[in-house]
Order: sequence, then structure tokens, then C-alpha cells
Amino acid sequence: MILRKVWGSVWNRSNSGKDLMNHQRAINVPPLLLSSSSSLGAFDQLPMDILVQILMMMEPKDAVKLGLTCKAWKCVASGNRLWIFYLQCSQEPWDSIFFAETSLRSGYPLRMISSQSGELSFMHIYSQRAQVPGSIIIDGGSGYCKFGWSKYASPSGRSATFLEFGNIESPIYARLQQFFATIFTRMQVKPSMQPIVVSLPLCHFDDTESAKASRRQLKTAIFNVLFDMNVPAVCAVNQAVLALYAARRTSGIVVNIGFQVITILPILHGKVMRQVGVEVIGFGALKLTGFLKEKMQENNISFQSLYTVRTLKEKLCYVALDYKAELSKDTQASVEVSGEGWFTLSKERFQTGEILFQPRLAGMRAMSLHQAVSLCMDHCDAAGLTGDDSWFKTVVLTGGSACLPGLSERLERELQDHLPSSISNGIRVIPPPYGVDTSWHGAKLISNLSIFPGPWCITRKQFRRKSRLMW
Repeated sequence: MILRKVWGSVWNRSNSGKDLMNHQRAINVPPLLLSSSSSLGAFDQLPMDILVQILMMMEPKDAVKLGLTCKAWKCVASGNRLWIFYLQCSQEPWDSIFFAETSLRSGYPLRMISSQSGELSFMHIYSQRAQVPGSIIIDGGSGYCKFGWSKYASPSGRSATFLEFGNIESPIYARLQQFFATIFTRMQVKPSMQPIVVSLPLCHFDDTESAKASRRQLKTAIFNVLFDMNVPAVCAVNQAVLALYAARRTSGIVVNIGFQVITILPILHGKVMRQVGVEVIGFGALKLTGFLKEKMQENNISFQSLYTVRTLKEKLCYVALDYKAELSKDTQASVEVSGEGWFTLSKERFQTGEILFQPRLAGMRAMSLHQAVSLCMDHCDAAGLTGDDSWFKTVVLTGGSACLPGLSERLERELQDHLPSSISNGIRVIPPPYGVDTSWHGAKLISNLSIFPGPWCITRKQFRRKSRLMW
């Protein structure tokens, strides 16, 4: 109905300039709108807020049609407020869309784009995002791999990591080839039909030349395998950086509780600051599961497999804010495991996560989690990389065992108690924003950017040229 009235208004104006001027004088149109090219016709008497709210009731394609009628309607229909509303109605959370389009749009190196600077047209962004091709996201992980389409709400499948393909003597190329081929087969897709976004696993943590060479060798092998499979474009990003993006941050400290080890990585503007120092704790999720297994055996709780123990850890365990106080509480709880019946745990529920802060409880001589994060923050503070020290005061947790309830609150308290006030003020610990799929969702932010594949991907031609230059 609105469209019919607008078209009628434009038609009448083009055929009766005199009637238009009389109408404008009758409703006291401001001088700025007195030209027929900038008048809204019968809608001039409505406040701009009302006009925008009316347009919000229309479909985006109809709003575009309105913008074709005249300059005045184009100004109203192309405004950022309207198209931000349309983006808010999409499947993606608006906070994530806004973060991605303002912080990740330029590709790497990152450059913040202000929505107030005139650089961003959300009408243009809406149109571009609707045309972005779907891509396949493969998040390697340390325990298992998550894969799926970028347009889906979550990963569509899981598999073993590439290290579990082939045998111990298999070259890295053969393992990766079998790994990617298995994923493409399970997804029933042709590699040549869409870009691939792959997370680079956390390994070779040091800033030494040998570690750099090892990381470069793995990345090159991934590119070689994918391009040999005719993938059109590849985006490869560090797993910890993707977790940070999922938390809508570009700088901070990422704590990844992996399968075998825990890594603490300082990241500034999307780059891992290895020269500052990456801390590594020599135990991970596997040790937590093993500790719970020992406690269950001590209490004569029978189970069939380690999978059962891991399920109990995920469903019943938590981290106590005050360990000593928790010991005097009744913490008994039960859960049913498919195929094995009901299990009841008590103090084991919080004792399992406590070894992150007191490794000696599990007979380990290792740095505790809060000590390692504190050391990383000390190094960041001493490095003086920016004039503002707030960049390292956001800690993002990632990894399956990082999802234990209470972990973020406990770590935040321990850091505030452990660090001097000059560093501890303003510290915030964020639990995994998307649980075990956090890095996958960070990759999804990049995959659905309005400029994707754009500056984030490398094509086979670009890769071959770069390889020749390096050689």
C-alpha cells in the first residue's frame, strides 16, 4: 500500500508541479524539502522516526524499491538505522555482525572502521552479505575436529584430528590429504566449489627460528594439500585468534585448555605476540579426565570406558570459587549416561577442576593456571607494546574443559589476588562464548563478512607466486 502511494505521489508530482507546491505550502514543508526532487510527497508531514518505523515493517527488497522513486526516498530508505534493523533481524547476532564489519572488514593487518565515519553503509553491507558464497569451516582442535557450512548455526560434524590419520611414519602431506578428503566426503561436497576456512592448530609455541620454521612448514603443507585438491581459495587463521574473534575482541589473552597441554597466548590486534612470551602448562583435558577416573575408582564407582568418565566430567563437574568452603558442603549430584545407567558423584565434582589451580592434588609439579596467566600478564605489562595496558586485561577461555562452570569466576578472583593492583584493575575473564565450538564460530564471523573471501583468503595463483618469491 505504501509503495502504491509513493509511486502515485511521484507520478502526480511529475504531472502537476502546481498542485505539489500548493500541497507543500499547506503542510508547511521546510525550505530544504521544497524542491520536487527532495520531497516525500504526501509523507512530508510525517516525522522521520515514524517514516523509518514504517519502512521497518516492509521487506528489504521493498525498501530498495522506495529508494528508486526519488532522492528524498533514497535518503530515507538507504539510512544506516533502517539497514541495521534488517541486519538485527538476521540469524547472526547483531553484536557479532557489527564487530566483524567494523573490526575484521579490512583483513589482516586489522584496521578499525568507525560506523560514524561514513565509510560504512549498512545497506551496502546487507546486500554484500546476502551474496557472500557459503564456505566450509574446518576447526582442527586438539581433541577432535569440527567442520560445517558457514551459513549454518553450528558445526554439522566432528572427526578425529589430522594427526590421527595414517600412522606414525606417514608424512604430514599424506595425513592432511586423507583428513581433508574424509571431511569433503562426509559433507558430500566438491572441494573446487567453495572457499575453505581452516584453523591453524596451536603448536610450536616459541619465538625461535626452528619453531617459526615448523609453523611455516605446517601452514605450507595445508595450503599445498588444499590447492592440489582444487580448492579455489583458502583462509588459514590461528585457532586462538579465532576464539578471540568469537568473543568480539581483537586483543587479549587466550587460555586454551587443549587435549594434552594448556596454552596462554597474548594477542594484540589479531597477532600472537610470541616475542612477549607464550606460556605452556604441561597437562590438559586428558589429565582432568584421568584424575576423575582415579577418584571414581577410589570410591568404587564402576564404568565401562573413558568416554563415560569424560561425559560425567562435562555434565557434573565444576570449579569451586572457594575450594576449602566447598569441602564442607553437600555437593552430591546424579546424571544418567546412555547405555550405562545412573552415576552419582560428590566431592569429585569440584576436585577434578581444582587441579587447574592446585596441580599437586594430582601429584603434578607444574605451574597452576592462574600463575601462568599472571606471568603472561607481567610480560605484557613489561613489554610496553602500547600506551594503553588494557589490551591484555581481557582473558578469553577456550577448549572443552574451559566450559566447566565456575572456571572464569575462579580464575578472575585468583588473578586479582595474585597480581598487583596496577595490573589487576579491570581484569575480565570471559568463558568460552560458544562452548566447545568457539573457534569454529570465530571462523564463521570471517566467512560471513561482506567482503569475504576478499582480503582474508589466498588463491592458488597467489600462493604459488608467493612460494616462488620465498624460494
